[in-house]
Amino acid sequence: MSRANVARLAALAGIWGASFLLIKLGLDGLSPAQIVLGRLVLAAGVLLVVVAVRRQPLPRTPAVWGHVTLMGLVANIVPFYLFAWGEQRISSGMAGVLNGTTPLFTLLVAMAALSDERWSVMRVAGLLLGFVGVVLVVAPWNDSGANALPGQLACLGAGACYGVSFVYTRRFLTNRGLPALALSAAQLSMAAVLLLLAAPVVAATPVTLSPSVVGSIVALGAVGTGFAYLLYYRLIAEAGAMSASMVTYLIPVVSVILGVLVLSEPLGWNVFAGAGIVIVGVAVAEGRLGSGPAAGASAVPAAAEAGSRR
Repeated sequence: MSRANVARLAALAGIWGASFLLIKLGLDGLSPAQIVLGRLVLAAGVLLVVVAVRRQPLPRTPAVWGHVTLMGLVANIVPFYLFAWGEQRISSGMAGVLNGTTPLFTLLVAMAALSDERWSVMRVAGLLLGFVGVVLVVAPWNDSGANALPGQLACLGAGACYGVSFVYTRRFLTNRGLPALALSAAQLSMAAVLLLLAAPVVAATPVTLSPSVVGSIVALGAVGTGFAYLLYYRLIAEAGAMSASMVTYLIPVVSVILGVLVLSEPLGWNVFAGAGIVIVGVAVAEGRLGSGPAAGASAVPAAAEAGSRR
């Protein structure tokens, strides 16, 4: 990988890893639904401008718009909300670690739903190892772990949504001949429209705007959910999907470090050890370790894309 692509990978990991910190900061003045609404509107605006400048065509058929609308719900609104809701109860670092399970959920759903994604000893071993790491992170045997369990389950649910959304995208959208960036712009736009329509009911609570709250939402939407897409697709184009998928391993590390440095979040041994086990489990399931069949050409690397929609 060239130095430029290494820099892009590091920047992408930093942006997406910081998303969990930005959510936590945004919660100081906004509800989870308001955070999701702000980031979707900003991200959609960024991508629509880029698509217009590049003159890339948006979908034209009702069927495709139906698919991207459903994807906007499953891949954006629901997981974004679950992460924000979950971070009201757990640390931003733990949320980032639990987001690292996205490739495990993606592979699990892909093997169940796609005929060309086959079960193997290495894949099953990687999945089991990864979910052992999840149990260690959650630590249900601790009093604090039990109290935080709803937030932890919410973040795991977000990871599962990403897994489902990737498989859905592969089955119904990737063969349409449309630019990925245009599909992303359409998807985020429909997600923003859906939430705007529901905002009088779900996002009508009072807000407290401060420079940190406003800045966090602008960064989360325009940079973390908008600009990061451009960086991600550029990295795939120049370095390939396998190299781009390496960001999956870096995001939990960045989120934990930022949580400790910026918010002084506690870092228990179980979070550190569990995160390591999850990362190793993902690597085994992908075929990066051992001699098992690599999932790299199919489901798991694209989990970075599914999981990027933070």
